[in-house]
Amino acid sequence: MAEKNRYSDSELEEFKAIILEKLEKANRDYELLKSSLMNTDGNDISDTSPTFKVLEEGASTLSKEEAGRLAQRQMKFIQHLQAALIRIENKTYGVCRETGELIPKERLRAVPHATLSIDAKMKQK
Repeated sequence: MAEKNRYSDSELEEFKAIILEKLEKANRDYELLKSSLMNTDGNDISDTSPTFKVLEEGASTLSKEEAGRLAQRQMKFIQHLQAALIRIENKTYGVCRETGELIPKERLRAVPHATLSIDAKMKQK
């Protein structure tokens, strides 16, 4: 029997469902981070007494920096998931970009935006 060089359409649909679910959650998480950065929840230091204001501003700045980094990571994750959807449409999803072999299903279920097999990933390090 010849070795498979791509996943079947039904297998691609299974992966697409996984990716769409993760993408929906990632978008919700990103919106939460974005709203915390823009302070849309109304929780700020404007209503605190002046004594605590200096301490609050420092903590708020650190918190916003961390939220900004998390938002950037989340956006990168969303972009990777969207790229995976494009690979599904092109029927190139699940093919290692280094070796050209199929990435095991277990890896794709755990990391649906993976473009490298475990072996190829280990060789990069």
